[in-house]
Amino acid sequence: SEEGSGIYMSLVLRPTLAPQNASGLTLVAAVAVAKAIAVVTESTARIKWPNDIVMNQKKVCGILTEMSLDGQEIASVVVGIGVNVHQMDFPKEIADIATSIDKETGSYHSRSRLIEEILLWFEAYYEKYMQTGNLSLLKKEYEEILANKDEKVKVLDPAGEYEGITRGITKTGELIVDTGKKRHYVSSGEVS
Repeated sequence: SEEGSGIYMSLVLRPTLAPQNASGLTLVAAVAVAKAIAVVTESTARIKWPNDIVMNQKKVCGILTEMSLDGQEIASVVVGIGVNVHQMDFPKEIADIATSIDKETGSYHSRSRLIEEILLWFEAYYEKYMQTGNLSLLKKEYEEILANKDEKVKVLDPAGEYEGITRGITKTGELIVDTGKKRHYVSSGEVS
């Protein structure tokens, strides 16, 4: 990030998980970052499924996870976390959707304090995730801060676009969207 402005950090993990369960680590990181922001700023931070953190419906953080395999086993998982902390201006093309923690709270917040809190929450949630290999122990906490829960959303799916009400997540991290006619379990795609 620009010097003194944001947090760009990566966590290198070597979990003993089945490769298909590694994607859940993105959601583990999301709930940890949202909780950390809430603790440090005493403001609400929510998760825009699956990997963005928003404040006042604008993005303050994005999370990307990459996995490397050694044969059929996970060699490593890298969780990349980018948090806008002190930025006050954004390029015109994203100014309507991006923000920073300081801009939303009107206060200065220590980046090192945020990093410390992110790591503390991540460690606790990671341990819970590793106990089950899924989000069953974190599902309630994730859903409590899920943006648009029980609200109407539009899902841009490769098979076709549809609208429905978000009902939470499954223990494997899929977003549950109820159209009234059918319950969809969204594992990828854009939700707005």
